[in-house]
Amino acid sequence: MSAIIRFLQMYHYGNFSEDFLWGVSSSAYQIEGGWNVDGKGPSVWDTFTQRPGSGIPEDGVGNIACDSYNRLDEDLYMLRAMNVKSYRFSLSWSRIFPNGRRASLNQKGVDYYNRLINGLLALKITPMVTIYHWDLPQALQDEGGWEKAEMIDIFNDYCDFCFATFGDRVKFWMTMNDPQGIAWLGYGTGKIPPNIKKPGTAPYQVAHNLIKAHATAYHTYDDKYRSSQKGVVSIALNAEWVEPKDITVPREITAADRAMQFQVGWFAHPIFKNGDYPEAMKAQVLVKSELQGLSESRLPSFTEEEKNLIKGTADMFCVNHYTTRIVTHITGDITTASYQNDWDYSEEEIVDQPTTPIGFTRAVSFGIRRLLNWIKEEYGDPDIYVTENSVSTPRDWAWDEIDRVFFHKTYIDEALKAYELDGVKVKGYATYLMDSFQFLYGYIFGFGLHHVDFNNPNRPRSPKFSAHAYYNIVDNYS
Repeated sequence: MSAIIRFLQMYHYGNFSEDFLWGVSSSAYQIEGGWNVDGKGPSVWDTFTQRPGSGIPEDGVGNIACDSYNRLDEDLYMLRAMNVKSYRFSLSWSRIFPNGRRASLNQKGVDYYNRLINGLLALKITPMVTIYHWDLPQALQDEGGWEKAEMIDIFNDYCDFCFATFGDRVKFWMTMNDPQGIAWLGYGTGKIPPNIKKPGTAPYQVAHNLIKAHATAYHTYDDKYRSSQKGVVSIALNAEWVEPKDITVPREITAADRAMQFQVGWFAHPIFKNGDYPEAMKAQVLVKSELQGLSESRLPSFTEEEKNLIKGTADMFCVNHYTTRIVTHITGDITTASYQNDWDYSEEEIVDQPTTPIGFTRAVSFGIRRLLNWIKEEYGDPDIYVTENSVSTPRDWAWDEIDRVFFHKTYIDEALKAYELDGVKVKGYATYLMDSFQFLYGYIFGFGLHHVDFNNPNRPRSPKFSAHAYYNIVDNYS
């Protein structure tokens, strides 16, 4: 009983602003299905999941997923029942441009997103649109993908089309989701498509191109559409919080800051600060490169013109957050060039916090408040939207959902503390609408407020206990 009393004493009661965007989220490959119908081209995820030996549990693929391409009305019904104010979803690049380029325009794909956007607006729900969420058209990867600088203009043309086509109704844009994941997991470890393993060089080159692609698209919106459409544009960055192993040891504190710079600052520092990479990151990679006998750093440099292009290219800070970890200083391997070896820190779990079914992702609610404060201080007090936050649970929807409800209540309350007590400009929060294809985890975990029966060809959706709890949170906090 004493633990409950302590919890209640720490709980903060209050309200977010009246215009706070309570929402739910999804992404195209995770929910849409319809992978090869009505003119859609293959994405790198279509190619990867259908390849024998992908390693995804139960040979999971997104060919049907939640079948949202065919069950749009059911999705809209869920959204209306939740009484949310926003819905974050992504566009499937290869559904709109099957080969990645404008000349291959697929009108049926455009029609689908028009129906979705119009349906949301009819329900007075704000569309929060991610233009690119990991599912690069396979045709573009066949040409070299994000390792090629040519992708910058190709991506800009795709964004230009999206702004022109949907921007009369969409006022909240994210150019891409979690570019750090694309660069490191896609081109470093090779765990996700396009499954390239060049850990010492490709992540840095890919990130370089992603940052310039985002900035170019931002300026396209600024120059051509902002005055008439009056929308906002940003990028969605994944950001876990880290704590130093020992707060009395200066190098441990430095290691924790270095961890934040390598993971979040890699993209946020150029975009929100000065158009360039964090100094800690530049120094770290340069020293490692020199010790490896290289004549220049493996981290590319921006020209002064590029820095001016990049800095300030976000109207708000969109953050995906799940967990918090402990960081300690180490001396990383020098003989093998790798983004991870460049860090000179190691991570571990905070063992006194609740576990989740996915290892290394404990539920650490206090971390979100500390992260939000760090973003405020580090990046000039921007408006902040939590664009993803959820917890994995076993797939069986009948499982007692007390843990999930506790997760949402505590994380949201910590965000409320950041807003009301710390003065952080927290403007919105989104969690997963429904269980879906969870990339490398397939369908073995549930992340959503609604259960989807993936064994049923009709993919029926059912609200979980957490859906009712979230509805009440939205209703009470609004």
